Amino acid sequence: GGSGSAMDAPSGAGLGGADPQLQRFIEVETQKQRFQQLVHQMTELCWEKCMDKPGPKLDSRAETCFVNCVERFIDTSQFILNRLEQTQKSKSAFSESLSD
Repeated sequence: GGSGSAMDAPSGAGLGGADPQLQRFIEVETQKQRFQQLVHQMTELCWEKCMDKPGPKLDSRAETCFVNCVERFIDTSQFILNRLEQTQKSKSAFSESLSD
């Protein structure tokens, strides 16, 4: 049996040797893109939820709805991001304790 796995593909190899500044830049850009995606999702979601009759301006009810929707969305996103960070941290801590 040939045990060549897809993990050996050279796709990610280039980044390992890249200078930290470039890696940092890529990280920041990726986060920016993710954030813009979130904002886009949030706008669509809250727009559909709060605007029953599209008009030239927001009435106070729709405005309140928007604010609440956005805040809840941000809270949820923040919570998810925190959870992701925690699981990543615990994963790396776990693998470190294994290598001892």
